[in-house]
Amino acid sequence: MSMISGIQGQLLEVTVVSCNKLKDTEWISRQDPYVCLEYGSTKFRTRTCTDGGKNPTFQEKFVFTLIEGLREINVVVWNSNALTYDDFIGSGKIQLQKVLSMGYDDTAWPIQTKTGRHAGEVRLIMYYANANANKPATSYAPSYTAPQPHPPVYSAPPPHIASYPPEAAYQTPSPYPAYPPHSAAYPPTTYPPPPQPTAYPPVYPPPSSYPPMSYPPLSVYPPMSYVPPEQDYSYPPGPYPGTYPPRPY
Repeated sequence: MSMISGIQGQLLEVTVVSCNKLKDTEWISRQDPYVCLEYGSTKFRTRTCTDGGKNPTFQEKFVFTLIEGLREINVVVWNSNALTYDDFIGSGKIQLQKVLSMGYDDTAWPIQTKTGRHAGEVRLIMYYANANANKPATSYAPSYTAPQPHPPVYSAPPPHIASYPPEAAYQTPSPYPAYPPHSAAYPPTTYPPPPQPTAYPPVYPPPSSYPPMSYPPLSVYPPMSYVPPEQDYSYPPGPYPGTYPPRPY
């Protein structure tokens, strides 16, 4: 069952815009087309487009009173002749389902010859002002419920659980054996304490204020032959040379 109802007596505006690629019925001159519209007992005719040829332009508007149950308009295109009868170019049917449901329709409708061959197109613009009144109120209010936002699963860290022992209670065992701490029960060590460094620097003799003595090179003097004296072992040996205190400078 159609949702469109209550169109009886409503007004429908139809504008004949133009025709495209019409069948040419003239051999010598250009044809003069015009368009006829028929809806029930109502008939309209456009002006004749002189020398319109295959692509005439009209831009004429007509108003039809709609009839309940009648959903198409008959269209016929003719070629006007001055001396003989007008030539039939083509005819077709205009469906009103789209304009009655949406309120607007801009379509190029095909027309055919008497033998069913393609004879061109007729472009019509139709307007129906009461299209929204014929639709149920629920058609513009779809039952759609927006989904409710859900809190993210990982929006916050998990709360601290007091039943678990604190992390400091667990200690990693040491791989080395544990020795007992130092106790006063052990006897003190008998080693003397290490010597403490003195706070004063050691005393050195002051350097001599006299310049050093210069000795001639050894090569100037002839080598001396030393004959050790015969040692008399009847007496105790005297002091060895070099043990006397150093000579002051």
